[in-house]
Amino acid sequence: MKNHVNKILLIWCIVVSVVLIGLGIFEVTRVIGKSGLKEKNAVSAPVTTSTEVLTKEENAIQWQDDWVKHNGEIYDYNDDILTFLIMGIDKRDEEVTPVYGEINGGQADALFLVVFNPHNETTKVIAVNRNTMADVEMYDEYGNFINTIKAQIAVQHGFGDGVEGSCELQKRAVSNLFYQLPIHGYAAINMSAIETINDEVGGVDLVPDKDFESGDYTFKAGEETHLDGEAAFAFLHSRDMTQIGSSDRRLTRQKEYLTAFISKVIDETKEHPTIAVDIYQAISKQMVTDVSADQLSYIASTVSGYKFDENSLILLKGETRLGERFEEFYPDEDDMYDMFLDVFYEKVKM
Repeated sequence: MKNHVNKILLIWCIVVSVVLIGLGIFEVTRVIGKSGLKEKNAVSAPVTTSTEVLTKEENAIQWQDDWVKHNGEIYDYNDDILTFLIMGIDKRDEEVTPVYGEINGGQADALFLVVFNPHNETTKVIAVNRNTMADVEMYDEYGNFINTIKAQIAVQHGFGDGVEGSCELQKRAVSNLFYQLPIHGYAAINMSAIETINDEVGGVDLVPDKDFESGDYTFKAGEETHLDGEAAFAFLHSRDMTQIGSSDRRLTRQKEYLTAFISKVIDETKEHPTIAVDIYQAISKQMVTDVSADQLSYIASTVSGYKFDENSLILLKGETRLGERFEEFYPDEDDMYDMFLDVFYEKVKM
């Protein structure tokens, strides 16, 4: 099992959020960007089903295809939401290049869904445990489909070409995990970019929740700490591999970092409006994305004022077990369904 669970994607998730805010200067391309995003994913709704039988009164109304009934409420899919998959790839290469051969594409050790909701003007980030057991498509070294198996969702990226092909496979796996959720774009970044991203904003200040050590770095609970590039990598990377579920505890630290990083970027942007573009350009060779500049411009101008705080990052609840060789994470299906409806659906007023 890889040691880099969820560390890169958290950073790229931050970068994407920053870029989407900072690229508002391209307002002229908003309309084109909006149209392109919608055309890329012309799917009406996820494939969800009601968990309760409809009453006679409910059957009498004009039922919509994207409605579901759950816990006595009727929900309607919010098709104005924009959702993006951010992937952190376990490669240290300074430049992304195509690869050949079976499972050489690199694992997506960090997976986040960034969700922009224009109805309540919020940004949500759903963290997907890289060990989540899901349907994974297997391909041979020539790209021929072999079979679909149950495996850690992070390995799906490895069965592709390391660039667009891998991203499309991973996007489909995550979409299927979330009831065939429409995903409007993706971005994948190599772990080699962590230090660059952190240092582009002058480092990050935060107060750790708990004591822990990583290499030459010691972090004390309750003490304000400044993280430069190497310290940031240590803060996001460290976990005790002898303990099951160590990646979950590391996610708590990553959540701390995310909140502090965004606050720093907001402050820096006031004096340096191009900082997001600077970050984007600095790591451009280390990433793969299908989101164009005009699409980024539309998103940026739309979501710049959306609410985001420490409660906006959602960690899936579930159970981590030790499989035959590696850890396996099994989400709480009921809790995940409740969360899914809360984020992507709205209650219908009868």
